[in-house]
Amino acid sequence: MKIVSWNVNGIRAALKKGMADYLTEENADIYCLQETRARPEQVDLDLPGYKAHWNPAAKPGYSGTAIFSRTPFASVTEGFGSDEHDAEGRVITAELDTFYLVNVYTPNSGRGLARLGYRTEAWEPAFLRHLKKLEEHKPVVFCGDLNVAHQEIDLANPASNRKNAGFTDEERAAFTALLQAGFIDTFREFTKEGGHYTWWSNFAKSRERNIGWRIDYFGISKALRERLIAAKIRPLVMGSDHCPVVVVLE
Repeated sequence: MKIVSWNVNGIRAALKKGMADYLTEENADIYCLQETRARPEQVDLDLPGYKAHWNPAAKPGYSGTAIFSRTPFASVTEGFGSDEHDAEGRVITAELDTFYLVNVYTPNSGRGLARLGYRTEAWEPAFLRHLKKLEEHKPVVFCGDLNVAHQEIDLANPASNRKNAGFTDEERAAFTALLQAGFIDTFREFTKEGGHYTWWSNFAKSRERNIGWRIDYFGISKALRERLIAAKIRPLVMGSDHCPVVVVLE
């Protein structure tokens, strides 16, 4: 089973930049999208054989997640069931036969780290509780834009980005806590060196120069490790300031 995760930075904009062609070429079983910034009735996307599941934000043109799947789901739920966290459409949970799939768009801590407190003290604990509650029943696959570069090798310029959003000690510690709770960063199971990124600034030709950050992930429960065949980054796929990431499970 091939699953793709991609922050599309506005699905309508991405479609104008060839997104549909990529989806057809990749031929994945499931696509998990973040930062869709649209309601389903605003999007003209024809994917024969796929069923769409949307969780748009209450605020128009902001945030939002979606899953397109040709694999049937036993159930699909939106958010955590919490008014505090669910208005921005950041989580979709799908139940498959042998695992849960969680598509997440983690809040950015923002300029001046204005949302760092909310993110690290409220959101991150709630997300981890959600994963562990699911794991009581089945193993979990989670994917999405987690808005954190975990280690120094996960961004091109770690020294100059210390204490910036996405590379604070608090955000990195929260990702470490995820791994310590029993989850695996799938990409690092296959690739140990740096220089592999999933997001690039639109300034100073950052993408051409590969001055980027790895902030998009697939994590899996340790119980799924034996089923993990591949975890890849697609840096040549354009259409967003992020690129897709891919996992293949037996």
